[in-house]
Amino acid sequence: MIIERPALERRVLGSLDAGRIPVVLGGCGAGRTSLLLRLSRLAGPGRAQYLDFAAAATTPERCLMAIRQAPHFRDRAASASATAPSPRAAFDALLDLFDATAAGDGGPLLLLIDDALEVRTFESFPGLRHVQREFTARLADARTRFVLASRFTARAHRLLRDAPARFEVVHVPPLDAAEVLAAAVRFDGEHPEWARQMAPAVTVLTSGRAGYVTLLLEALAAMGEATDPVAAMAALFAPDGRLTARCRESYEFRLNRARGYGALKAILGVLAADEPLTLTEISHHLGRTPGSTKDYLSWLEDVDLVTVQGKRYTFEDPLLRLYVRLYGRAVPPTDDEIVSEVGTFAKLRLPAAAEAEAPAAVAREAQPDTASGIIEID
Repeated sequence: MIIERPALERRVLGSLDAGRIPVVLGGCGAGRTSLLLRLSRLAGPGRAQYLDFAAAATTPERCLMAIRQAPHFRDRAASASATAPSPRAAFDALLDLFDATAAGDGGPLLLLIDDALEVRTFESFPGLRHVQREFTARLADARTRFVLASRFTARAHRLLRDAPARFEVVHVPPLDAAEVLAAAVRFDGEHPEWARQMAPAVTVLTSGRAGYVTLLLEALAAMGEATDPVAAMAALFAPDGRLTARCRESYEFRLNRARGYGALKAILGVLAADEPLTLTEISHHLGRTPGSTKDYLSWLEDVDLVTVQGKRYTFEDPLLRLYVRLYGRAVPPTDDEIVSEVGTFAKLRLPAAAEAEAPAAVAREAQPDTASGIIEID
């Protein structure tokens, strides 16, 4: 289910109407792709083209071939050469394609590029060392209208620091209680009271992340009348649970985009056990010098896995911290351990509801841990 966010859609459309290029930023599961797909529908048939750039960005030549197969580019591809003679030529041809393509009615095309920062994949090819700067400079001068999206907030800010003024950053905010309520009604419109009861707890437990909200609402709707958000979350964090799979995807994806894979996993394990922590505390737990630990932390910040406030580091995503607590070890968690960890997580966020709704086993076994939180990086 795509969660509709009219206010966010209006903000992006307003940016486009003002002649700017919106750059939509949000972590895994924040709702970036859903937003782009909604904008494509709102633009109408023949007026917009969505592109998954992360899937297409392999070599410049193959990326060009893949994008030429998109509906809006096929006619131009038929008159173009089948291959480009070099990575440089392929990248230039791709930019020409983005610049010259019109909509079906001859007007400007709205090109929605998801994971646009994956263009950095081309940096290792000859003649493309500064490909990111070339990409943004060319798009800023293009006739085509663009909406770009990325899950890497820190990298996007760094790239756009010296980019043309036409780019406008739009952060995807967490869903508020009213938006979660609207989504809950779509799951079970016949029982509006159920939606009103579930929405506050779902909002708090998921920190308003659209992907997590959808999974938890689906689980709650499937439970029938005996709905318990804490129990539903515990079930979703089972080894084969959908929240486990979603968090594993985010965890591995970001670590694979960073350097120092093993050391970074170790730091995340340290923060999963206790946060917030200072650089000195983390280096002590890790058994490394503060200098090398600082480098590791900067790589984690670069892919938005951790954030820092007042020189103290935390996970950017609280549910990802819960995932590492459960699965960042050699032996998968037992059912009792999952119930205990999820109960602790819930009690910190739902102190009033925990005693009334959490299973008795959770009340006995769970012990409060240090609170975690999301820090928006602006």
